[in-house]
Amino acid sequence: MILASQSPRRRELLSLVSSDFRVVVADVDESLLPGEAADVYVGRLAELKARTVAHHAGPNEPVIAADTTVAVAGHIFEKPVDEADFLRMMRELSGQTHQVFTGICVICADRVQTQVVCTDVSLRHITESERMTYWATGEPKDKAGGYAIQGLAARFVTRIEGSYTNVVGLPLVELEALLRNAS
Repeated sequence: MILASQSPRRRELLSLVSSDFRVVVADVDESLLPGEAADVYVGRLAELKARTVAHHAGPNEPVIAADTTVAVAGHIFEKPVDEADFLRMMRELSGQTHQVFTGICVICADRVQTQVVCTDVSLRHITESERMTYWATGEPKDKAGGYAIQGLAARFVTRIEGSYTNVVGLPLVELEALLRNAS
């Protein structure tokens, strides 16, 4: 199988399902379209990534792609572009419940399956000092919403409702179902 992602977290999660995969990075434009909702956005990008890489697949070799974003009150938080962007995100997420959306797409032969998974995550109040200290670790720089639930930000999480692996970046239960349907 092919994983169309450069994310080390997705590679690690997929290795829990199968050790028999290779990585082919999908170079696509990940820009948010005007007025695009978070669920539509991640579903579209997952399918675009899978279709971009599908020509590398052998017969009946599944291609898996995913995209994750964070949203609160309909406002999408992608990866922070700089420290100021990160601090803005964390101020808005602090003490709130937000949604983490991951679109996953599996293409096998000519069959395309796309699903979007949503998990609610609640964060405690995070002080300005804690935000600055967290940014200084470097961990938030390439993470949707500016945090890694599997890393240092775990201490900020008060509640999770839904799939933990979705928040990390690859919802495994749903992925396994798509892979079963692909064969």
